[in-house]
Amino acid sequence: MSLRHALLGLLSDAPASGYDLSRAFEGDLGRYAWHAGHTRIYPELVRMADEGLVAVESTGPRGRKSYALTGDGLAELRRWLLDPPEQGAVRNETVLRMFLVQALEPGDARRYLEGVAEYCEAEVARLRPVMAELDEQEGTDALPFGRLAGEYGLRQYEAVAAWAAWSLDRLEASQGRDARDA
Repeated sequence: MSLRHALLGLLSDAPASGYDLSRAFEGDLGRYAWHAGHTRIYPELVRMADEGLVAVESTGPRGRKSYALTGDGLAELRRWLLDPPEQGAVRNETVLRMFLVQALEPGDARRYLEGVAEYCEAEVARLRPVMAELDEQEGTDALPFGRLAGEYGLRQYEAVAAWAAWSLDRLEASQGRDARDA
């Protein structure tokens, strides 16, 4: 994924200024999906405008520019969304920790897994009311922007919490066998 596609996606919802887009990355988008600061966003908007993917819709006080998605920008976003994801280098620190947790002493592994479960359960508790509120607001045919991603996140946290509980059970069972074998 590139910053370009994240910006195109945000602009598909509504025109926005670089400042508005930066604020979006400071929220859930930056927390859960893709982080980008204003020092990367503004130059990318200029490049995208030069390529015809976005256009300056209006210029406000102090030169504040509001960008809108063009037809070419929408076509590029559509192409990217429909193409299979590239299977390049994967870097997922959480999954790496899951692979390596068995290197910890059992007490440390338990603390780690309990922390994972608590964090995920807290995120589920935080996201459930947000998703319920979006569902109540859904009075139109269109889903609110981000609803599908929010549900994905909710289900992912539920799955990781269940994995942590399963792992804790396996750890306890393993320690019980080790104690019997000793």
